[in-house]
Amino acid sequence: MHLLILNSNRKFLVPILACLTALVSSAGAYAQQNKADDLIVEMGQAFKRGDKKRLSSLLPQVKGHVLEPQAAYWEIKARLDEASGQEVQETMQRYADSYHEDRLRNDWLLLLGQRRDWASFALQYPKYRMHDDKEVRCYALWIEATQKNQDVKDEVRRHWLGMRDADDGCTLVAEHLVRENKLGAGDVWRKARLGMENNRPRAATNAVRIVAPDFAAQVAEIHGNPVRYLSSRTVAVTAARKELVVLALIKMATNDVEAAAGVLENKWNAFLSPEERSWVWAVVGKQAALKLDVAAGNYFEKAHNAHLNDDLLGWKVRAALRATQIPNGWPVVLAAINAMSEEGRKDPTWMYWKARALQALVVGQATTVVSVPAGGGTPTTALRPELAQAQDLYEQIASPRGFYEMLAMEELGRKITVPQRAVPLTVAEKEVTRLNPGLNRALYAIAIGLRSEGVREWNYSTNLHTRGGMGERELLAAADFACAREVWDRCINTSERSKTSFEAEQRFPMPFKDSVVQRSQEIGLDPAYVYGLIRQESRFIMDARSGVGASGLMQVMPATARWTAKKIGLNNFTVDQLQQRDTNIAIGTAYLKLVLDDFAGSMPLAAAAYNAGPSRPRNWRNGVTLEAAAWAENVPFSETRDYVKKVLSNATMYAAILSGQPQSLKARLGMVGPRGATAQEVNKDLP
Repeated sequence: MHLLILNSNRKFLVPILACLTALVSSAGAYAQQNKADDLIVEMGQAFKRGDKKRLSSLLPQVKGHVLEPQAAYWEIKARLDEASGQEVQETMQRYADSYHEDRLRNDWLLLLGQRRDWASFALQYPKYRMHDDKEVRCYALWIEATQKNQDVKDEVRRHWLGMRDADDGCTLVAEHLVRENKLGAGDVWRKARLGMENNRPRAATNAVRIVAPDFAAQVAEIHGNPVRYLSSRTVAVTAARKELVVLALIKMATNDVEAAAGVLENKWNAFLSPEERSWVWAVVGKQAALKLDVAAGNYFEKAHNAHLNDDLLGWKVRAALRATQIPNGWPVVLAAINAMSEEGRKDPTWMYWKARALQALVVGQATTVVSVPAGGGTPTTALRPELAQAQDLYEQIASPRGFYEMLAMEELGRKITVPQRAVPLTVAEKEVTRLNPGLNRALYAIAIGLRSEGVREWNYSTNLHTRGGMGERELLAAADFACAREVWDRCINTSERSKTSFEAEQRFPMPFKDSVVQRSQEIGLDPAYVYGLIRQESRFIMDARSGVGASGLMQVMPATARWTAKKIGLNNFTVDQLQQRDTNIAIGTAYLKLVLDDFAGSMPLAAAAYNAGPSRPRNWRNGVTLEAAAWAENVPFSETRDYVKKVLSNATMYAAILSGQPQSLKARLGMVGPRGATAQEVNKDLP
């Protein structure tokens, strides 16, 4: 079965094997390589089933295989809770310095933490290289706090509040810090609020249990029916009872914004503290903003910025962006961004909109100010402070690397062009990468259909935080290695991690150029727009399949494909044909063209429709007419919001590459507003 997934990557197994043969022993083990590959794939399937016996019986048969470390990891991971410490140690030692050694150590550390085996944990943690598991880090913080008396509260607070789900490690150390009065009750209730808002009742319950164990059981009641819970309460006297009311109001707001606002205003406002009131009003405002309700700004007005986190402040900004025609829209944007944490203010999104707000505040005023030195002298002229600050913010982020970065370039009067290429890689630089065992194993795993396993090992092998991690030139060489083997997602993602170099051919490759360009031009589509969408949809992975069933280069859903095939007269179409490159491109581009026509040529609206279905952006476009950047920032779905911005910025760079001419992202964005009264939907049945 996995041979169907290999497509063009199969031809690259020979050079990969040649590299690995020089690096590992037992070269003769490759004599029956196809059969051995099948056994590895079978072990992957057994691991997913949790079939310990099958894994143990197959492991000896893959000894000497390129992916033996992966197979050994599957086998011991499946029975880790019953394996001895010595066996785990021996396995890690056998595959020392590999991704699989560190992956196993990560899993072992989690188990040691759950068992409260702190002595063993302390011995293993310094050897842990991955450092990307927050729960493992929280267990380490518990040791630092309890055994070394270190101040870890800020890091614990960041990890704990940042995790959507409840976890043992961070809850454990947070509970200890609360007992030691190093974390306050306010931090714990904030965790509970976040759990309730994000529909994570277990996380909320665990938090309440820390500060008010007698009330923890009420969290389930609140989550199940907040209206009934609130109606059964007449007053809230104690701090804990008031916080439970806050949780109920938050949950109510996620279900019914207007009802929550009414109950808060008419009954509970007077009982809550300023901080509690601000938080609940901001949650009400956020929920209204998610529905693009014009009342969102009014709700946010009742919330003091100083009491809010970056997420709520971000939604306050978004709501204000929809009201920028009103004089107080831009001041609200500026004040909310200024109230964010230092980390939040450094996000290019908010740096850009802060600069726009600063500019807007001086519209109609002189752009310069004249200063006369005290005691006389020659007057000097300078840019107004607001404009100088805005220009500085644009300069900090301006680059061709992303959506707001490109918009900042245009605000500074620069068009988007293809950056100058880096100094070409040397033969020696390429050779070092070509002989890297982790990268070769990763490409081999991807080639036989174990994409997720291969991607994880690739990322580990290139990660700057691992021992011997890659620098700028090494990343470019690794990207080149992936590009040469047509593993386009690793090519793109690896090249994107280079900070100072911008290798356009790696970041924005154009596989299947003849097919994509010809098909796009035949039906009147901009090839750059098509490439921008494919890059975001599938990263050019031919066999890509989403969790909801979309497949192929352009990630077309089966029902959509059947509708489109009928619409364009593609007879005898079957869904399995979506795995064929040219058929997928034909169906995907045809559907994109139909969507684009339905939205009168608006690329942002068509991108949103391609990702979320056309009915949603038909509703999202209603209300005030906005510049498309502000509209896109207000898209309620985070996935679609990110998608629209990336497709449009991708398309702009592809246009620069294809045309060789400077480009404008703003021109592609345009304005977004309600469909004109005389405009008709082209395809009312558009899926």
